[in-house]
Amino acid sequence: MTRALMLQGTGSDVGKSLLVTGLARVFTRRGLRVRPFKPQNMSNNAAVTENGGEIGRAQALQARACGIPASTDMNPVLLKPQSDGMAQLIVCGRVHSTLAAREYRAFAPSLLPQVLAAFHRLAAVADLVLVEGAGSPAEINLRQGDIANMGFAEAADVPVALIADIERGGVIAQLVGTYALLSPSEQARLTGYIVNKFRGDPRLFDGGVAAIGERTGLPCFGVVPYLPDAALLPAEDSMALSLPSMSGEGGPGRSPTGEGSRIKIAAPLLPRIANFDDLDPLRAEPGVELVLVRPAQPLPRDAALVILPGSKATLADLVFLRDQGWDIDLLVHHRHGRHILGLCGGYQMLGRHIADPEGSEGPPGEAIGLGLLDIDTVLRGDKRLAEAAGHEIATGMPVRGYEMHLGVTAGPGLARPMLDLSGHPDGAVSTDGRVMGCYLHGLFASDPFRRAFLARLGATSGVFAYEPMIENVLDGLADHLERHLDVDALLAAARPPRLTRAA
Repeated sequence: MTRALMLQGTGSDVGKSLLVTGLARVFTRRGLRVRPFKPQNMSNNAAVTENGGEIGRAQALQARACGIPASTDMNPVLLKPQSDGMAQLIVCGRVHSTLAAREYRAFAPSLLPQVLAAFHRLAAVADLVLVEGAGSPAEINLRQGDIANMGFAEAADVPVALIADIERGGVIAQLVGTYALLSPSEQARLTGYIVNKFRGDPRLFDGGVAAIGERTGLPCFGVVPYLPDAALLPAEDSMALSLPSMSGEGGPGRSPTGEGSRIKIAAPLLPRIANFDDLDPLRAEPGVELVLVRPAQPLPRDAALVILPGSKATLADLVFLRDQGWDIDLLVHHRHGRHILGLCGGYQMLGRHIADPEGSEGPPGEAIGLGLLDIDTVLRGDKRLAEAAGHEIATGMPVRGYEMHLGVTAGPGLARPMLDLSGHPDGAVSTDGRVMGCYLHGLFASDPFRRAFLARLGATSGVFAYEPMIENVLDGLADHLERHLDVDALLAAARPPRLTRAA
């Protein structure tokens, strides 16, 4: 019989996604058919499913931890922030509309039937569904019409475990305060809690466990020490970019190997940066120092490559880029003979002109591009969502990933494409070969392509295998949770949800 357990947090970024990912691998290794589920997500870090739908990147990683393809049922509602308090609403993998926050709050309750239907479909093929909440159930001002936390848990009759982050301080207040703000029926739904990101000897928190138990009656499922290698996994949203482990040098806190040449690659942090996990393979490279350039900082002059990442609001981010003076830095960078790569929205910015006549990503408008590629883009039509594979034309090295973009790009620069995706040319390369761009996300996960690309920039150190590394980190995360959590108690806390019993 299918069972379900929901993990809710005392706040955002407390580790819900990571713990669901690790537990998915734990229980999958025990032979259970596990499915991840997040009723509502808000993130510009998204993934494309096999059937051409769009879900949060975290749910795609959780599906991978289960050893199964991602599906749109795993994240039926996805909000992608754009600008001026507006967000694009994705329902069951497809663009539904663009709404202001107040409009969405009024509309969200009508989505609950579709959310429950997606959950029911997953439950029908699973032994265990691990449900991830969003934000915190203690945000009682948002409780009416909630479909992301207790609103969903009560509708589907799913038990809940709380997660708190001790790293940010006040963990006892987080847990006791969250418990106090819940209604009696919501309190009764809680099965216990997890303290996450502990640094030091977990036994030092024994007194905290006792204090929380006295005030809530909840058992502790475990105190999870901070796991540095978890930073190598794709992050759920751009909040992770503020963490030191995401903004510094290549690798998971590793120093240079001393073998070969280590190069610097810079990427400006745009306000609506999207699909920034494109940079993850470079960040993990021992021979690369990846610098995420923050506002009010110049692009480093010694960078061998500047990458303009994807954006959910290309015109608005282009204005921001110019306000920071990064357009001048890019021109100087190019004049000094160095390289520039644009991915998706960044590729569009490198062209001569961008127009958004229908207001697809914000207010209607147009802008002069950076003029480094001989292309023009009009943002209109349906969003392209598709997995793709092919090769880089310059080297013949294989690439694989997905396309997720609005817009039609034209111009003489397309006569020099960067990629061939199964006979379909993608992107453009400047006549001097030092500026290039494409729509393919995920291309740096290809080890042969990454090796050849970095060699062109002067890197001579060895290149590691990215996909096996992700699998090793997932297994390491599962081992870590097995050591520090009472996973048997967590599994026992799961129970058949209402929809499964009614089916």
